Amino acid sequence: MRSYVQQASAEQLAAEMGPGAASIAEIVPEIHHKITDLKTSPALEPEAARFRLFDTITTSLKNAAQNQPLLLVLDDLHWADQSSLKLLEFLARELAESRLLLVGCYRDTDLSRQHPLSETLAQLSRSAEGGLRRQVLRGLAQDELGQFIEATTGVQLTQELSGAIYSHTEGNTFFMTEVIRLLSESGELTAEHAGTPEGLRIPQGVREVIGQRLNRLSEQCNDVLTTASILGREFDFKLLVSLKEEGAEDRVLEAVEEALAAHVIEEPPGTMDRYQFSHALIQETLAQELSTTRRIRLHARIAEGLEELYGEDAETHAAELAHHFAEAQTSTGITELVRYSLLAGERALAIYAYQEALAHFEKGLVTRTIAPSAKEPASGEEAAALLFGPARAKSATGEWHQLAEAFAAISRAFEFYAQGGYVAQAVAAAELPFATSTILIPGIAELIARALTLVPADSHEPGRLLSRYGGIIGAAESDYEGAQQALGRAVAIARREGDVPLEVQTLTYAANVDGQHHHWRKSVASGLRAIELATGDENTFSEVDSRYWAAMGLLYMGDLDAVRSHALVLRDLAERPSTPRQLASRGLVPITCLSCLEGDWKAGREYSDRALEVSPLYSQPLLLRVFLEHETGDSTQGEVYLELLLEAMRQEGLDYLQTSARTSLTIAAIARITGIPKRLEIAEAAAEAVLSAQSITPNRKTYAKAGLALLAAQEGDRSAAKDHHAYFLGYRSTMVGMLSSVDRLLGLMSHTIGNLDQAAEHFDDALAFCRKAGYRPELAWSCCDYADLLMVGAGLKPAPTQWGIAMALLEESLSIATELGMRPLMERANERLERAHAQPNVAPAYPGGLTEREVEVLRLIASGKTNLEIAQELVIAEGTARRHVANIYEKIGAANRVEAASYAAQHGLLDSS
Repeated sequence: MRSYVQQASAEQLAAEMGPGAASIAEIVPEIHHKITDLKTSPALEPEAARFRLFDTITTSLKNAAQNQPLLLVLDDLHWADQSSLKLLEFLARELAESRLLLVGCYRDTDLSRQHPLSETLAQLSRSAEGGLRRQVLRGLAQDELGQFIEATTGVQLTQELSGAIYSHTEGNTFFMTEVIRLLSESGELTAEHAGTPEGLRIPQGVREVIGQRLNRLSEQCNDVLTTASILGREFDFKLLVSLKEEGAEDRVLEAVEEALAAHVIEEPPGTMDRYQFSHALIQETLAQELSTTRRIRLHARIAEGLEELYGEDAETHAAELAHHFAEAQTSTGITELVRYSLLAGERALAIYAYQEALAHFEKGLVTRTIAPSAKEPASGEEAAALLFGPARAKSATGEWHQLAEAFAAISRAFEFYAQGGYVAQAVAAAELPFATSTILIPGIAELIARALTLVPADSHEPGRLLSRYGGIIGAAESDYEGAQQALGRAVAIARREGDVPLEVQTLTYAANVDGQHHHWRKSVASGLRAIELATGDENTFSEVDSRYWAAMGLLYMGDLDAVRSHALVLRDLAERPSTPRQLASRGLVPITCLSCLEGDWKAGREYSDRALEVSPLYSQPLLLRVFLEHETGDSTQGEVYLELLLEAMRQEGLDYLQTSARTSLTIAAIARITGIPKRLEIAEAAAEAVLSAQSITPNRKTYAKAGLALLAAQEGDRSAAKDHHAYFLGYRSTMVGMLSSVDRLLGLMSHTIGNLDQAAEHFDDALAFCRKAGYRPELAWSCCDYADLLMVGAGLKPAPTQWGIAMALLEESLSIATELGMRPLMERANERLERAHAQPNVAPAYPGGLTEREVEVLRLIASGKTNLEIAQELVIAEGTARRHVANIYEKIGAANRVEAASYAAQHGLLDSS
């Protein structure tokens, strides 16, 4: 980017970068020299700011490629830092619609499974959509080596000599170039004399080859190059001179020119007084020859020289200075190392390189902790910064396992800032972004409450603090009224100050709190309002969670069509590189739920796989996957995911109560699906742990109660069923945990209690809810459970009619289960149908082996009704009606509706009316 900026005109940059120039200038300050009237970019949350930077860089490159195709070559990717690799992943996703070709080179021998580039290569393979091509460069073949040498030197080698060179270089072109250059310089490779294998004495290792080349340079040149190797692959001439004795500039210049002539170093294009080693192995060879003592002293001199060279601009080169002070720590002490580590961490945070920021901060913290010095005590402000820096970096990466320890560090830093009167820093600590991405860390609410006492009540700051405070106490501590008050005040401040991102964030928290308390309509309304107000400057938490709660609320209320667009947007947000990991997996939950509720098991597996790839122990997609596998009869695979869910519960992390609640419901639901009472004691214990918690939201309570309700139904526990029935009456016409409708659960409770009339009403409600929502797997189970009720409910209705309805429900259940591949339910429905047909005198005998329901369908055929009209008349699915018609044709030998109507008339099957 820097090279491109230096070459392009101000007009060209302004046209290609547009408003994004200000963001790019944060990492390429040279833009300010070309475009002097840049406007400062508005402050954003870390993940949103990094997304903006990635997006503006990508957009500017695509714009540049519109004028002419653009080739971008990235060499030595194995040395790239993690944040740069994240940008590469982002850019690669956007290449399809551009005239931009990206070529990346790396040494695969330097990669391990843990290497950051390995993960990037995997991401590129998944996201490139056929646009990724890999070209493995394994070196030249032996016959090609001779051609290569002849083309570069004009010398034709004998086959014996060519074979000897090949055996030592294995066709690596760099290695071969070094060997040939060495031989040419020694005079042993000429057109008149190509030498012999014995006379060449070709070394076994390329470093030895490089060493022999270096030995041909003067002692002064080697000394200068050795010093330069400690500076890095690229080095500055003025700095190199400053490291030598006074008046050595001419001698250093002579050495540099000698090295240039020998092609050991080269001048990067478009630079002055800067040089780089022609290959990394040359620099490495020189550096490794230094003794430890000399290396430490050189690093110390380099650090001091850099400080003098950079002067007031030293802070912008903090990472470079921190590196050299770290290498020279035993000589220079730790004060400057800690100082530059902090500055480098702040600089990395400013350009959204969060992983690198964390490494710098932790280096400073570890140095101060492990190597304390009585002569260099840490100040209180430095100690706070050493705590605050790593916490900010950890929170920005969004890793669940780091959030609790990040908050502990923040609390200690907050105490120092608050007691020392550093109000801005204290408020910043209380506002740390991880409070937006999780609401379950104990102590956050108290910290924010204390921060509120530090700022004027009528200022802007309380709005931001109150927004997070309301979300936390409402969703984590179940203080609904307190949350409403705090969120209401935050919205008022946001509107007074014209702070739209704050209003969006607060509405997102409101959607969360209302969802946690099962006020689904309010939750959806707040989520939709946040989406409507969003301008693009919001943090990723607001962007994801506003849609998440809108989507989940609509799913719980059975509005499948309305939720689809939100679920698809969330899916795309989850794939975006800037989305933190736990938000990415959360964003995939609604579309996974949608797929399972529709019975699209293939899509459900695909989306749950994606969510679990990001967060392997995230309980919500695990719950859905366990349910999916058992629902389709793959209990072996279901057990694998159940073990993961149990492992997530055993870890007792930040989401322990929610995970326990989901585990309880999952185990109970599996037992009902399979008919095998397994691990029920774990389900009961998990539910009791949730219900005994000091503070619990209705959302968690409902999962736990639903698990216990299913256990009560399986165990015939009337007393427990009565209690659960009373609890769930307030949640009718919704889903619970996406595994059951509340109405079906109420039907099961009433059946267990023995109130059969009430149970029938609840099952009728369940059928109506599922038909309207389009939740076919749940409809199939509701049909089967309703049939169970009717088949044992003597006296509920006249027996033949009751029996006929039960048969129709079982046939509909079987039809849906067969179509969707729900094997356990297929077996259950078939078993009941076979048992019913084996019962004597349960229904009148009809000709042709027709069932009572088939006779009903035949009469409707005779009356001229279509399959759709039959389905509406009998309140069954059209597919079920079509299946009945086909069965009737087969039994009576009819080819069409006219023949079927004639058969009905001949056999007296038409209604007397």
